[in-house]
Amino acid sequence: MIIGYARVSTKEQNLTRQVQELEKYGCERIFKEKHSGKNFKDRKVYNEMRNKLRFHDVLVIHDLSRLGRNKEEIKNEWQWLVANEIDIVVLNMPILDTRKYKELEGVGQLISEIVLSLLSWMVDEERERIKQAQREGINIAKRQGKYQGRPLKYHAGASGKDKIVYDDIVRQLKAGNSVMDIHSNTEVSRNTIYRIKNDLEMSDT
Repeated sequence: MIIGYARVSTKEQNLTRQVQELEKYGCERIFKEKHSGKNFKDRKVYNEMRNKLRFHDVLVIHDLSRLGRNKEEIKNEWQWLVANEIDIVVLNMPILDTRKYKELEGVGQLISEIVLSLLSWMVDEERERIKQAQREGINIAKRQGKYQGRPLKYHAGASGKDKIVYDDIVRQLKAGNSVMDIHSNTEVSRNTIYRIKNDLEMSDT
């Protein structure tokens, strides 16, 4: 069976283009997913499809990033598919079609591994480039006074449950409890507790 897998990272993005490409290729069944690549193991639709793949099935994807969020995940997933004798077709890189190399034995495998290594590295580099651009954008916005960051939840001016939690953290800090103990007691992140602790120390100076 020829099976297609289409994914986008957010609910706002559209799957139509990928699905049309997979239909045009001749996929008999298409799995569609809107999920971030941040946690590959949590992708329910992909895992469902993976469990249904059988010997000699063909998995068709638009590009390598559908297989994972970084080069390590992509290579691991590729190797699992090959080991289970499931063919792979990458539409935006026709050289990555494992069916083409069945007659060539080691030569075909070598070609696939070289191209796969290169492209999975490119996926990883692109992801890092985007992260770097985001960091630079935030730094520029901070220098221009335009970046406010994530609003604080637990602080002296909070209200309701957030103020109760804040006051409890302050009480425990003043009682000499460790950040780790407070984290265990309140389930508030250690970074937040350290931030409150630093604020208190600054106000005491």
